[in-house]
Amino acid sequence: MAKSGSQPVCAQEALDLLNCVADSAFDQEKCLIFLNSLRTCVLNKKVKKFSIAEQSQQADAKKQNNQETST
Repeated sequence: MAKSGSQPVCAQEALDLLNCVADSAFDQEKCLIFLNSLRTCVLNKKVKKFSIAEQSQQADAKKQNNQETST
């Protein structure tokens, strides 16, 4: 599956799996298909770790604010 340059590696596969498990009409077999798809992508792209950009950016901003206030 080709991804655009602005989308993180395996992002769609991860999002599909997360939305599947969050669905009120949980379908384990369907979610296993998404899990296998994500696993295949991770192996093919040699992904070592995932992170959520917004949380990472918030943590960096908080760290920077703490450094600024302590000086």
